[in-house]
Amino acid sequence: MKKISLLLICSFILFKVQAQESRPITTGVPFLLVAADARAAGLADQGVATSADAFSQQWNPAKYAFSVDKQGFSISYTPYLTDLANDISLGQVTYYNKINDRSAFAGTFRYFGFGDIELRTTGDPNEAARIVSPNEFAFDGSYSLKLSEKFSMAVAARYIRSNLKIASEDVDASAASTFAVDIAGFYQSEEIAYSDFNGRWRGGFNMQNLGQKISYDNDDLSSNFLPANLRLGGGFDFILDDYNKVALSVEFTKLLVPTPPGPGTPVDANGDGDYTDVGDISQEQANATNYKNYNEIGWVSGIFKSFGDAPGGFSEELKEITYSAAAEYMYQDAFALRAGYFHESPEKGARQFFSLGAGFKYNIVKVDVSYLFSTSKVKNPLENTLRFSLTFNFGDKYEVY
Repeated sequence: MKKISLLLICSFILFKVQAQESRPITTGVPFLLVAADARAAGLADQGVATSADAFSQQWNPAKYAFSVDKQGFSISYTPYLTDLANDISLGQVTYYNKINDRSAFAGTFRYFGFGDIELRTTGDPNEAARIVSPNEFAFDGSYSLKLSEKFSMAVAARYIRSNLKIASEDVDASAASTFAVDIAGFYQSEEIAYSDFNGRWRGGFNMQNLGQKISYDNDDLSSNFLPANLRLGGGFDFILDDYNKVALSVEFTKLLVPTPPGPGTPVDANGDGDYTDVGDISQEQANATNYKNYNEIGWVSGIFKSFGDAPGGFSEELKEITYSAAAEYMYQDAFALRAGYFHESPEKGARQFFSLGAGFKYNIVKVDVSYLFSTSKVKNPLENTLRFSLTFNFGDKYEVY
């Protein structure tokens, strides 16, 4: 990999690209929000209410209780920032097992690597470089249970470790770590006969990454919120005949993280235009106070604040909700074509893109690919990136009622 300065790396580790004069919400460990599997990526980063697959752990682990296959194992690979480097990537492996017709467990390991970075203390090209390899990973497990024939719930626990800090003589390079939980639910109706086709309704929710803030210095003022979020979605399957099926779905996502504060209010006590007098508060001091108050917010209170703390009021709160719409065509459950659209407000990150995907299944092996086309003026880190997923499903089959 080319030599890349730490400042340049840090400018890209945020999943949301900040637009000028906007107020995006930024968090720690944003790699948890990146779609790791090609099926969800082809459906514009949605999966809370789509049919169950091996990658349900990231989107809605409650779907595992409705899985048709007894067991599944999957691996995926996502190149990241390909215009900048060739060794930054996200990898994931997942395993699930249906204990019986009503319950299942699953586990996932996700690794985000920033490649090798050359560090030099001087501008001398002959100086021996020190090689560092920043990385982040998460390991989680889930348990899902059908509470009825049509509805299931799941809980997931997650260990997160972020090793991005660069060591020096005066700086400790210990990694930051924390724990988080997910609470999810999934509804899937029975197959319903309509006049010209059969159909099936789906719905789901997932409250993800609920947990303590992550910090490298064990300091509350320098800690970062986890990317806690609420996903809500719904979908409908048009079962045209024994061979052809079209699934339509929509999904809405809201970060459960407080909105960053706006600029502070300076105080000129005597009105002389000089903010250095006793009792005055300069713009810099006012901004620092707002920043300090924001960082003192706890993660639990931050969840509740996230629904009504935007400086711009309710209209800004609505802009913090992303939405996506997608369609998936399946032929004999062996071949799939997918397309979707994702939208985020220009003031909150400006991620807007179309996605295309395809899937091929032969026997127990399934291969998925996806491609992203950005429609935003702000470049997407995954723009023009081809993503791959490989799934192995095996064991007994459970009937879909």
